[in-house]
Amino acid sequence: MEPAERLRHASSFGAAATAYAEHRPDYAPAAVRWAIEPAPGARVLDLGAGTGKLTAALASVSADVTAVEPDPAMLAELRRRLPDVRALAGSAEAIPLPDASVDVVLAGNAMHWFDMAVAGPEIARVLTPGGILAGLWNTVDDRIDWVAGLARVAGGAAIGPRDTPAAWRAATARAHLPSDGAAARFGSAEQAEFPHGQRRTAQSLAETLATRAGMLVMPEPERAAGLARIRDFLAGRPETADGEFTLPMLTCVLRTRRL
Repeated sequence: MEPAERLRHASSFGAAATAYAEHRPDYAPAAVRWAIEPAPGARVLDLGAGTGKLTAALASVSADVTAVEPDPAMLAELRRRLPDVRALAGSAEAIPLPDASVDVVLAGNAMHWFDMAVAGPEIARVLTPGGILAGLWNTVDDRIDWVAGLARVAGGAAIGPRDTPAAWRAATARAHLPSDGAAARFGSAEQAEFPHGQRRTAQSLAETLATRAGMLVMPEPERAAGLARIRDFLAGRPETADGEFTLPMLTCVLRTRRL
């Protein structure tokens, strides 16, 4: 994605901040624990924190959590939902924290929006030596037949790169680690995947997919048509047609350490 297009997608969420907070899933607790271990009592930064989906999970395992988010609407929603968490305006490319002030930097469904040529040195700056950098992504488990069908019907705007486990493995193998001069400041990366799920109805799953960046930037007639196809598919599947169901997911984690 070209830089201007990436910025357009990355900045699309603020207009849907309330829906994002209501419908986006949290993260598998085992994935969060793996991302920060072994760092008990660590000072943790949630970078690109959005409305605080990952922040809330981190606050349950660490008493020292800071959230940094560039979008004012998303940041306001985070502060409303998590008033006891320190939440600052800032970005991965300009982190408003002192040098070596955190032990862990995590990003939940956000690292692919970072300009790592700039963000890499910034992250290295605020991390202590040996500190952890990890990205977490929630993916839909398309090994399940109806989920694979949903992915085909929804298209890349709603379920795109990184949104299924195999695509995530390929996309994150190299692309989102610190690059250029920052690469020497981080060790080799590890990938791990953790079972997860989200209780949804057909309507709420469609509303979840409507908060994807590709859907948010789409012209309204195309967006409405895409959501109608998704609803029709879900209404026609026995797994999803009536009442609540669990959307099978994996929380996927990419983790490295500052040297």
